[in-house]
Amino acid sequence: MTSTGMSAPTRHDRRMFALMNDRRASSLYATAARRRAAVAAHAALTVAGLAAGIGANASDQRWPAFALLALLLPWCVATGVINGATRGLLELRTPVLDERQVAERDRVRARAHRLTTLLLAIALGVVAGGDWTGRAEAETLLVPVLATVFVVHWLMPLWVAGLTVRDEPEPEELS
Repeated sequence: MTSTGMSAPTRHDRRMFALMNDRRASSLYATAARRRAAVAAHAALTVAGLAAGIGANASDQRWPAFALLALLLPWCVATGVINGATRGLLELRTPVLDERQVAERDRVRARAHRLTTLLLAIALGVVAGGDWTGRAEAETLLVPVLATVFVVHWLMPLWVAGLTVRDEPEPEELS
C-alpha cells in the first residue's frame, strides 16, 4: 500500500496504461466530430447487437446469432477507439490515474448515472404502460427491456466519456 491508501500500480496496470495512452491511432479520435462519430457507431453497433441477441433468444433461427458474432469485431474496434480517446479513463485502475483523471471519471460516472436513471424511468413507463393498456404483457417485455437497460447502464459511462473528452492540445513548436 502507498501512503494514499491505494495499492501500487501492478505490471498489468502499467501495461494497460501504456496501451490506453498509445497515440498511434489518434487520428481516429483527434477531433470532437470523430469522437462523436465513434460513439454514434458504437451505440448503433450496440443496438444492432442487442436486437440480434434478443432475436437469437426469441427465435429458432440461427441468423441472429451469426449477426451478433459479425457485429462483435467492429463493436470491439469502436470500443477501443473510445477508450483511446479517453486514455482509458474508465478502464484503468485508480493507482495509475492522476487526481484530475479521477475527478473526471467521477464526473462522467455521475452524469451517466443520471442518464441511466432517466432511461430506467422511461423503461418502467413503457412496460407499465404496455401492460396497463393491454397492448403488451409485462412478462413479454421484461427480458428485452431488462437486457437493453443493463447494456445501456454498462456502456453509458463510456459513451458519456467519449462525448465529453476534450481535444488534445497542439504540440508546441520549438523555435
